[in-house]
Amino acid sequence: MPDRAPQPVDRQLPTDEARDLISLVRDIAQHEIAPKAAEEEGAGHFPREVFTLLSRTGLLGLPYASEHGGADQPYEVYLQVLEELAAARLTVGLGVSVHTLASYALATYGTKEQQVEHLPAMLGGGLLGAYCLSEPSSGSDAASLRTRAVRDGDDWVITGTKAWITHGGVADFYTVMARTGEEGPRGITAFLVPADAEGVSAAAPEKKMGMKGSPTAQVHFDGVRVPDGRRIGDEGQGFAIALSALDSGRLGIAACAIGVAQAALDEAVGYATGRQQFGRPIADFQGLRFMLADMATQIEAGRALYLAAARLRDAGRPFAKQAAMAKLHCTDTAMKVTIDAVQVLGGYGYTTDFPAERYMREAKVLQIVEGTNQIQRMVIARHLAGPETR
Repeated sequence: MPDRAPQPVDRQLPTDEARDLISLVRDIAQHEIAPKAAEEEGAGHFPREVFTLLSRTGLLGLPYASEHGGADQPYEVYLQVLEELAAARLTVGLGVSVHTLASYALATYGTKEQQVEHLPAMLGGGLLGAYCLSEPSSGSDAASLRTRAVRDGDDWVITGTKAWITHGGVADFYTVMARTGEEGPRGITAFLVPADAEGVSAAAPEKKMGMKGSPTAQVHFDGVRVPDGRRIGDEGQGFAIALSALDSGRLGIAACAIGVAQAALDEAVGYATGRQQFGRPIADFQGLRFMLADMATQIEAGRALYLAAARLRDAGRPFAKQAAMAKLHCTDTAMKVTIDAVQVLGGYGYTTDFPAERYMREAKVLQIVEGTNQIQRMVIARHLAGPETR
């Protein structure tokens, strides 16, 4: 049996424009991203030049309005772009998802004047964003955040520390949730903070298991002064904005997870059909064939789940429950599939000579970011059985 080269995913896309878009993304992934992925991840290199290219080609603002520099693409298409990018390198796919998340508040809740002033540079002008909700003492319990914004005339003065910030220290702007009023979720307001504002600084990046090319760092706001014109939405609306953004962001994480899982499956199939043992390819052995079949089935199920949620979103229907389900299932699938891919490669899977071990290390973080999978189960259960009794 000959080696089998990975076949591109057979995608159901709604328009010829979307098919051309996927072709463009595959070309960039094949020639600009994948060849450098292993070396740059090993060196901890952040590929800013790739994000500049993606911005220049219109891929950093896909789901947003074209009048502000976006591409008017439905989430059904945008998520499949993310999947392709994540399959080539998770640092890039997840980075695009985070940038989209950071742009969401202004694109959805900003005034027309704010959108005209800021969105073109954010979506197609080479800028890169970060989303600042979590803090050292408030992760899953985000409503207890302590970063504070105090009104001073026509300005706000922001003081506090955000934690686990993807693109911390390399972003050009931060969408920041800060407390402006009472304790709890109703006292939080959203702000658009330029990274070069006086008083903004980043700590050294965290030393992580995987995604070493994507900087994750604390970001400090030391009396940072921003005009009221950079407040997004109403005072006290920030937590609702944050949750709304996360519903969409979770779909981005789900798509990235399926991209990593697909890359791991492709690696496993390619190895199994080429590796000879006992005089024949190891893909001939039923135990291994069944592993590959299970991996492929879970990937297809995850892809169908995130696309079903995306189509609900595109139709303007509620999708929060389905987004939580997609994030839960797809990230658990990525973890299982990447573990199995390492097993298929045997000893080689445990070495850095092959990408399977990197996929496994990277998959783990997807079960944690933008709401742990335990939080996703809580969200799903609330939709099914109502809020927990106290």
